[in-house]
Amino acid sequence: MTIMRHLVRFVVASVVLMFVGFLVPGFSVSSFWTAFLAAVVIALLGWVVEAMFGDRISPYNRGIIGFLVSAVVIYLTQFIVSGFHVTVIGALLASLVIGIIDLFIPIKTHMDMRNGDAGNRQET
Repeated sequence: MTIMRHLVRFVVASVVLMFVGFLVPGFSVSSFWTAFLAAVVIALLGWVVEAMFGDRISPYNRGIIGFLVSAVVIYLTQFIVSGFHVTVIGALLASLVIGIIDLFIPIKTHMDMRNGDAGNRQET
């Protein structure tokens, strides 16, 4: 069940990346599989940043620091994933658009899983 949940999250994130690639100038994704791989790399880089610097500088954190860290993570992803290209301005705009999309379609992060996914448990 957990693997399926992560798979769905990465598929949704891939669709969001493809939409952002369509919408944002200076941001391009060549295919769905490139977007999927980019979503995985972005998640891994975000996890590394959070592990190194803590929750306050996390790309999943709200605020200007989270916004800037997210843009840096998106920009760095292009050096790991071929077919994924972004300019500095494109990364900043993509971070903004992804943040806005996340307001309407929130994708839970590993931070939500710390207490055994307590956010999804229903009281009985």
